[in-house]
Formats: sequence, structure tokens, C-alpha cells
Amino acid sequence: METTVQSLDSAPIFSAEIRESPSGEPDAHLYEKIASEIRRQIEQSVLQAGDRLPSVRKLSQQKNVSISTVLQAYMHLEDIGMIEAKPQSGYYVRLRQRNMPPEPTIRRFAPKPAPVLNVVTLVEDLINAAHYADFVPLGAALPSPELLPITKISKLYASIARSEIQSIARYEHPGGNIELRRQIALRSMDWGGVHSPDEVITTVAATEALNISLRSVAREGDTIAVESPCYFGILRVIEGLGMKALEIPTDPKSGISLESLEPVMKKNSIQACIVVPNFSNPLGCCMPDEHKAALAAMAAKYRIPVIEDDVYGDIYFGEKRPRPVKAFDRDGWVMLCSSFSKTVSPGLRVGYALPGRFFEEVYRAKITTNLASPTLPQLVMAKFLQTGGYEHQMRSLRKAYSFQVQRVIAAIGEYFPDGTKVTRPAGGFVVWVEFPDYVDSIRLHEGAMKKKISIAPGPIFSRKEEYRNFVRLNCGYPWSERFEQAFKTLGELAQNME
Repeated sequence: METTVQSLDSAPIFSAEIRESPSGEPDAHLYEKIASEIRRQIEQSVLQAGDRLPSVRKLSQQKNVSISTVLQAYMHLEDIGMIEAKPQSGYYVRLRQRNMPPEPTIRRFAPKPAPVLNVVTLVEDLINAAHYADFVPLGAALPSPELLPITKISKLYASIARSEIQSIARYEHPGGNIELRRQIALRSMDWGGVHSPDEVITTVAATEALNISLRSVAREGDTIAVESPCYFGILRVIEGLGMKALEIPTDPKSGISLESLEPVMKKNSIQACIVVPNFSNPLGCCMPDEHKAALAAMAAKYRIPVIEDDVYGDIYFGEKRPRPVKAFDRDGWVMLCSSFSKTVSPGLRVGYALPGRFFEEVYRAKITTNLASPTLPQLVMAKFLQTGGYEHQMRSLRKAYSFQVQRVIAAIGEYFPDGTKVTRPAGGFVVWVEFPDYVDSIRLHEGAMKKKISIAPGPIFSRKEEYRNFVRLNCGYPWSERFEQAFKTLGELAQNME
């Protein structure tokens, strides 16, 4: 199903027509009147944060005024911070200042290697809740089925299952389906990569890509540097391989602290580093290009592999895709891992790795893990990429996620306790929320579960159960009254802990 953000083009938002002057020139009284009406609608919450305003042409027709008069009104509202223009998309209501909680700041602590703590029960709670229709799914970082091209994918499945019987009847090549690898190599050009299909290994989602990449460069008992907070799935992979995680302070805006990471690389006290530079989970931050270039250079200088999870890289809200660290890799020390789970379908389980200089090691690890990935999902994904379906899907998805992230931030500012802070992702679909110190996210999680609301409590993103007053919230579902009520409920639960 193709889903876009809410639009107000289809119906007038004002009660009466405004007459243009005979000259057709912008009239100060007219544009100020239009701007005043829009401002009143915003202040009365008729228009809410993230809503798209009528197009300039549409509003000029509704009000019987010139396009230049409407533009003047919109420019005025933009100047005073009420609305914002988005390239090739239109004008949107900005998050109101009173609904703009501050952003968290970097947390620094002395990093010490230690076994990853067991928080399996908490993780299972939020994964299980995502499968219950009566739960509001703010816990697991999953896209709504409403936003995914399920109909198109199911038709491809049926067509390919009929036409590719011989392919399905045998094992796929361990490296992956050649057409899918070719499409992935072609797509690498979008972020400055120059790769051949022979450099790609397809996997069962990104988790397997991370797993076999890590197994290829480190052994049981080794120490792996990670971001802090760190996606719990990465911590679980490290734990499952008998390795230790070393948490490196991470800035909510610019990503992992290179100043803290370089000394441990220099001492050779880690065997690898795992990062999510583009719209990290859970922070949502995007590492600046100069930091990515520096990280790639550090990896080569100290001969420490950097395993890069780029699963959110295509979900950007700006004008162009951010480059991964792999784009700055000249010596093959960066191992890129990704998948199509967040953009096309989690159920496809199609992922891939670009392992660089460690290709042979990762290739052998793939063979010993499961010999090859399932054939049919790879054929389906290859065809979806080849026919342009992926690009069409991403244009729609980016608009939807951008809108939903804004609505979640606005709801946090509206309903959560004073002093709450939240990140401002420029991509992806998760936000990281810092509550006042009196809020215990484990207790909040327990209370929310009783109200049939799932959240991801902060301690599962740390090997030492840091971030006790933090939560990660999923923005992957279209906004509705049900979600509005869930945020009200979470705010009340948090307030009651004071």
C-alpha cells in the first residue's frame, strides 16, 4: 500500500473567500489576512506539527487571490517560524516552540570492557508486543505494514515462483543471487561507491551480515568497540559470540566520539569497531562526512576493522543520501552491512555485506553458517530494484517517516514531563528520549505493558544497564488518535513517578 503524509490540499481550511485587488499584485492586507488565518489554525491545533499546507496554486484558487499573494503569506509565516518549506514537497507546519523539548547531550563515562548483560526478557517483551494487534507498537523498531509495498512484493513472489522453478529447486550461490548483487553494486553509486557484484555477499538480513563479519575478524574473548547507547541487537551478537563490548561515548548529533575511540585503537586494545553512522539506532544521529573520513583513515592507520551497519542510510529526510563510512574507505578496512528490512519488508530477510579486504573470510563464514541465503526472496528483491519499484517506494517512505518523527516529537513536548529531552533525527524512524532523573524506564516499561503500549527501555542499549531514565520510541507507524492517546498515557505514567 502506498502511503504519504497527511495533505490538506483536498479541502479548504478557511471559512470564506478573500477578494484580490484588480491589479493582481500582492496586497499587504490580503496576504496578512491569509497568514493570520493560517496562524490561528495552527495555534488552535486545527493544523498540527507536520501537516502539509495546501499548495500555493490550490490556496490561490480557494481564496481567489494571486499566487504571489499566497507566496507572500507563506513567506511571512516561514519568517516567523510557523511553517517551513521542503524541496519538491511543499509547505509544512513546523513543530511549535512550546512543543520542542531540548535535545539530549553526550554522556561521558570511563569505558571498561565487560561481558554484555542479559536483558533477554526485556527485549523479548518488545519483540512479542509488536505481534499483538491490540498493542501500540512504540517498542520494536519496525515499519508499519501500511507503509510497505506488500501488494507489489506479493505479486512478484507469485510471478517469480511460477517462472523460476529451476532456480528455486537448487541452492543459490553462496555469495548470493548474481542479479541482486549487481543491483546492490549499482546502488552503491548513489553514495559514492564503486563496487562490483563480486564484492557483495547476500545474507539473511543485516543481523547475519553483522554476525559473519564480526566472526571473520574477531574471536571469543576479544573486545569490540561500540557506540553508547548501542542497538541491543549488536550487543546480543557480541554476547552470542563470547566477546566483550567496550562502550564509546556517542554524541546525539554527530555520532561516536573519535577522540575517545582513537586511543583504544592506538593501544590495539580492541579487535574491531561496530558503528551505525547514518541515523543510528537508538539516537538517530548522522555522523558528519569529515568524521566518517577520519574514522576510515583511523581504521587503516591502526589496522582495526570497522563494521558499519547502514540499514537506515536510505531513509534520509534531506535532499540527498548521506554517504557511509565505506565511501571513504581506500584500503578495505570498512565492512558495510545492510538490508531491505526497514524499507521494503522485514519478512523478506534480504541483507548483504561489502566486506572489503575480508571478503574471503566472510564468504567462508557464510558457507559454514547456512551455505546460501534463500533463493526466492533474493529474486524478488532483485526484480523490485531492477524495475524501479524501490526508488518509488523510498520517495513515499521518506515523506511518511519524516512526518511521523515530527508528530512524535510534538507529542513528547505536549504530554511528557517538563525537563524531558528528545533527539532530532534527520532520517530513520526512531527517537531517543531522556526523561527527568526521577523516571525509571524499566518501571515505565512495566506500566506501559499493562496499558498495552510497548516501549524500549534505555538499559537494553547498554551492557552495564546505563540510561535508566531513557527510552527509545518507534516512529514507524502512521499517526492516529490511538497513538495520540498512547503518548498521553505514557506522559501520565512518567509524571506519576515524581
